[in-house]
Amino acid sequence: MTLDERYRLALEGLAQLYPNADTELIYHDPFSLLVAVVLSAQCTDKRVNMVTPQLMAHYPTPEAMARASVDDLLALMGSVSYPNNKAKHLLGLSQRIAQEHHGIVPSTREELEALPGVGRKSASVMLAVCFETPAMPVDTHVYRVAKRIGLASSRATTPLAVEQALVKRIPQAQLIRAHHQLILLGRYICKARKPLCAECTLHDCCRHYATAAKKQSAD
Repeated sequence: MTLDERYRLALEGLAQLYPNADTELIYHDPFSLLVAVVLSAQCTDKRVNMVTPQLMAHYPTPEAMARASVDDLLALMGSVSYPNNKAKHLLGLSQRIAQEHHGIVPSTREELEALPGVGRKSASVMLAVCFETPAMPVDTHVYRVAKRIGLASSRATTPLAVEQALVKRIPQAQLIRAHHQLILLGRYICKARKPLCAECTLHDCCRHYATAAKKQSAD
């Protein structure tokens, strides 16, 4: 099977599994999405969605959050992972957006990555989800699934390398949807410890499935 064929079959299979794939983070504007994205680092979307409604009710704008203290934020988001660092990041990015961007969340990668707590992956999420700019954010799910299926080679040992492999082969018009589809596949079927291969529709193109099937037949 050629790599092009693998990609074609994978995209077709993902479309069957998740035809309407979208983010599971709950948000209502660019700022609430940015807050949710920062909180979601090494934390489940389910947990973040439990925290953000109350947090955003108290601090709905960058200007409002910029006037808070770290302790104020911690009181509302203590249940997320790494709350101290994330509270500092949220306070810092809110102050910068209020002071340098007139309260408007920036829409370019360079400006987003200049904000405290916003790295390449988080900036890519904002570009794809909020600003509908073709991007392929690579989180732990996308990284794992892409390598298992064979969309990225074993030599792609960093999130950036996996991102570059995916962007090279997936049409720009499909990047955003494919990103969400890969996340959902990794979250609910192609799980880290025990992938649920019986529930997957990517058998024809999945390198991991082919290897497992070959090993089972040999045994």
